[in-house]
Amino acid sequence: MTRTPNSVSLKRLLPTASFVGCADIAVTDAVEHHEACTPGCLFAAISGGRTDGSTLAPQAVQRGAAAVLTHRPLASIDVPQCIVPDVRTAFSQISHALQSYPTRRLGVVGITGTNGKSTVAWLVRGILEANGRPGGLLGTIEYSDGRNVTASQLTTPDSRTFAHWLGTMVRNRTRFAAVELSSHALDQGRVAGTLVDCAIVTNITRDHFDYHGDFAGYRTAKARILPLLKRSGSLILNADDPGSASLAELADSHIQIRTFSIDGGADVTGTIVEESPSGTHFRITAGTDSVEVFSPLVGRHNVSNSLAATVAALHFGLSLKDIAAGLEAVDVVPGRLERIECGQPFPVFVDYAHTDDALRHALASLRPITKGRLICVFGAGGDRDRSKRPLMGQAAAAADAIVVTSDNPRSENPTDIINDIVAGIGDDHPCTIIESDRERAIGRALDLATAGDTVLIAGKGHETSQTIGNQQIPFDDRVVSRRQLTRSRIEQREQEARVRA
Repeated sequence: MTRTPNSVSLKRLLPTASFVGCADIAVTDAVEHHEACTPGCLFAAISGGRTDGSTLAPQAVQRGAAAVLTHRPLASIDVPQCIVPDVRTAFSQISHALQSYPTRRLGVVGITGTNGKSTVAWLVRGILEANGRPGGLLGTIEYSDGRNVTASQLTTPDSRTFAHWLGTMVRNRTRFAAVELSSHALDQGRVAGTLVDCAIVTNITRDHFDYHGDFAGYRTAKARILPLLKRSGSLILNADDPGSASLAELADSHIQIRTFSIDGGADVTGTIVEESPSGTHFRITAGTDSVEVFSPLVGRHNVSNSLAATVAALHFGLSLKDIAAGLEAVDVVPGRLERIECGQPFPVFVDYAHTDDALRHALASLRPITKGRLICVFGAGGDRDRSKRPLMGQAAAAADAIVVTSDNPRSENPTDIINDIVAGIGDDHPCTIIESDRERAIGRALDLATAGDTVLIAGKGHETSQTIGNQQIPFDDRVVSRRQLTRSRIEQREQEARVRA
């Protein structure tokens, strides 16, 4: 990561801060990890769930830190200190200042919500780029500055990385950015200093209760996107989702609120004309204007995602006709109901659905295009909110056949996780298979399928590894699905050859 040449006065940037050992600190680089310290940098002593950054300040100084940002004076170091009540928020503000406040010079769409963030971000960028407006993207699938792309590590990266990517977008003359803002990032102040032209809230349903405690805490975290809006910005809410729609009551009076809906009664509405395994035909209406769209993306929830992206594109002055062309140009969002084609006589989809709401919507989206049985393979992550596991089982019960398996068990016993899930499915489901080995589970689901059936492989989506214990083991549902489909085809041919013999 290239160091910025800017010098930032902390006294000017943080006027309520106090100082120890100096009257001001001029910062040219700031880091939050003591291992990353270089001579002359500012070390942000951030305290998290497992570490107290203050205890690492002496090591940071040994590595060259010339000053420390901390929430209390530290007697253990002999360098200038800047004292602030919230180190993480101040560090984020410093990070953006060092990059010369890039979001002031970008058209930024910030997206939060339980489900759909990645798809909406992908669609927003796709629409803008199809209309000659280059865009960057920061989210769960990838980080892109308009020229360079790298795999994502977090939905919303740490403050320094986040600001750096945005700054690079400006330097690359990228005009727009679609950024996913997770509830953790919003709650922790990791995106303080960011300004957005559009704040999209896709939906707010149950997730991350292990961190936020309950729905009220989770909703409060999502609502922290509101102060990031520029003065002329638009708050874009899903009128079909009570959680999203409820944020309207928290918005300041100057904020323009725009809504979208499939059910009607919103600023932008969508009407589904026809659904098929190859995509969705729907109509978008905004005021007196309307346009027909055939999106290669499958499912009702992707119509909702398309509407959210449409409202953002309208904010930037695009016409519905141009927006429709952009939507039609997006043929796949990695790991989001991504079709797997190996010549099999039934559709197979890989999806990131890892909450009960997402799984319910994915299954509901596939039901109208399934003539036969709907077969679902899924699991639940270890060391995460245990209470959502039986809820995922309840959601999966909408499938005709279920294969319960592992999905990043981490330090937990996969069997314990599976038992939690199965408790929600119930004893009366006609076809529930338990197979903890995820590859074998995918193979069993595919072996069950015949012409007319649909197979959904849920949970990992675009991910390329499986976390077991402390190990990251290469694993990609898309690659595994193709391998298992090829294996099945070979076995079928061998069997047919034996019959002919």
